[in-house]
Amino acid sequence: MPFYENVFIARQDVTAQQVDALAELFTGIVTAQGGSVTKKEYWGLKGLTYRINKNRKGHYVLLNINAPAGAIAEVERNMRLNEDVLRYLTVRVEELEAGPSAMLQSKGRDREGGREGGRGDREGGRGFGGRDRDDRLRPGREGGFGGRDRGERPAAAAEGEGDRS
Repeated sequence: MPFYENVFIARQDVTAQQVDALAELFTGIVTAQGGSVTKKEYWGLKGLTYRINKNRKGHYVLLNINAPAGAIAEVERNMRLNEDVLRYLTVRVEELEAGPSAMLQSKGRDREGGREGGRGDREGGRGFGGRDRDDRLRPGREGGFGGRDRGERPAAAAEGEGDRS
C-alpha cells in the first residue's frame, strides 16, 4: 500500500482534546477502509500566515498513513465537511519517517538553547561586517557625497551653466 503524510489545521477555538478527537475520527476512517495510521503528531497551536475564516491561529496535526487511495479520498472528504478543519494537505511519500518530524525536532532544539548562527555570532562581534555604525559614509559629511544632499550642485554643472548666452 502507498504511504501518505497528511497535515490538517483545526480552528483556534477548539480545545486540544477536541483536536485529538478529530485525529482519532480520521484514524478510524482510515482503519475502516483497510489502512493504518502509523504516527500521529500534535504540533500545537501556531500562528497562521494569513487569516483563514477569521482565524489567526490553528492547531496543527500530522498523520502518517499507510492506506489505499480510496481511504485517503474518504478522509479528505470528511475533512472537507468538518467545520473545525480549516485546511488539510495530503502528500504521497516514498517512505514514512520513523522518528519525530522536523517540526518536533526544531521545538526541542529551540528549548535547549542550541540555536546557532544568531546575530551575536557574526565576525567582529557586531553587525555591519565589524564596522561601527558611525563609520558609515553619510551625505554631507567628510568622505560622503560632498554636500549634494543640501541642494548644492557639483562644480562642473555650475560652470557649464554660464556658457549658454
